[in-house]
Amino acid sequence: MSRTPIVAIPGRFSSSAAAHRHRALTTARALSELVLVAGGEPVTVHPWAPGGVVTPEEVGARLGFADAILLPGGGDLDPGRYAAASTHDEVYDVDPEQDAFDLAVAQWAITSGTPLLAVCRGMQVVNVALGGDLEQHMDAPHRHLVHQVRIEPDTVLAAAIGTSVQASCYHHQRVLRLGDGLVPAAYATDGCVEATVLTDSPGWFLAVQWHPEDTFGTDGDQVAVVRALLDAARARRH
Repeated sequence: MSRTPIVAIPGRFSSSAAAHRHRALTTARALSELVLVAGGEPVTVHPWAPGGVVTPEEVGARLGFADAILLPGGGDLDPGRYAAASTHDEVYDVDPEQDAFDLAVAQWAITSGTPLLAVCRGMQVVNVALGGDLEQHMDAPHRHLVHQVRIEPDTVLAAAIGTSVQASCYHHQRVLRLGDGLVPAAYATDGCVEATVLTDSPGWFLAVQWHPEDTFGTDGDQVAVVRALLDAARARRH
């Protein structure tokens, strides 16, 4: 019997957590449960980038044990990471160490060909890591919103779940200028890019702007997204 694929999930820093009394490192319970239901083993990884600096090679030395990477949602990236001239008042929860680690994870996973699924903030991280930028605050934020998303044919997303999906969104930023090699894989009705894929990627890659963990209990398409990641991890291992 083949080993269960190990999915590394960079943790999120939290200022407090009831069970720990002090600052905490967290992973959304629903996200871990989604990985388990899909057939993977979720492992939370501590983001380590002292002074907000870490190289992809240093990250790779730590994450080499993983069969796949899942970059989760979270707070906003520092707009300075994509050379924005100023910071919008709605930007929140910026953490230099979190940013540095996530960006290095994205760069290492893509370069090494390690299967990578990026969710919400994760999609934005990948876009910035590849030289793209973000709209810091949308005129009509997609918060507490479940809406229809149209999926582009002939993409890994379409192969996993078809040409449309009901997506649960919670984001106030979106990709603007796409990073090198990224192309849209799904759109909301208002034109917002809701998923991206990479052309000529050395490994399996998908980024979605929505949160599959929100609705996986009632929507099998969300489980199928993670199963596609795990299938890619198994194929790469063998």
